[in-house]
Amino acid sequence: MIAIIDYGVGNLFSLKSSFAAIGKEAVVTSDKNVIESASHIILPGVGAFSDAADKLRSTGMADLVKSEAGKGKPLMGICLGMQLLFDKSFEYGEYKGLGLIKGNISPIAEVIPARLKIPQIGWNALEFRKETPIFKYIKNGDYVYFVHSFYAADCDEAITAVTDYGAPLTASVQSGNVFGCQFHPEKSGDIGLNILRAFCETGGSI
Repeated sequence: MIAIIDYGVGNLFSLKSSFAAIGKEAVVTSDKNVIESASHIILPGVGAFSDAADKLRSTGMADLVKSEAGKGKPLMGICLGMQLLFDKSFEYGEYKGLGLIKGNISPIAEVIPARLKIPQIGWNALEFRKETPIFKYIKNGDYVYFVHSFYAADCDEAITAVTDYGAPLTASVQSGNVFGCQFHPEKSGDIGLNILRAFCETGGSI
């Protein structure tokens, strides 16, 4: 069973429907016992980093997520959920993340050409940088759906794919059993479903 963490932020039921489409049981939950009994955890997120980080901590989910990841349970952060996995964010200030992956969240405006719109919204190709089990059913150059104004920086060791938006922006990361997708698998058609399917097949410390 996959636990989709409900802490007041995220596209939760779209994610649940995506798992149902691939025949996997998923529950949207904030129940500690359910999360501890799950085989895999999804950390979703949309909106502002500071608000989401505050909600994670105030609900007790931050410590629980770190504890479960520390046990080797597969964890995937999606969009803002991926950004929360990092040490800190510089989104309108400086805010502490979960520290599960080394690196920082920075504005894409600092690295992309001024002519490009922010946020980056739409379909962009993945450029693989490192092998990761969650890409075993897709190929280099496949398109996925992005909506973001900030990206993961200073994290070269963890990057598994980038996307070109006037500059190479971090698209996905992995550190052991902790995975992150800046894009939305649940909005990325069959490619996204295949990524979620592969994630469900990961297990333990990788």
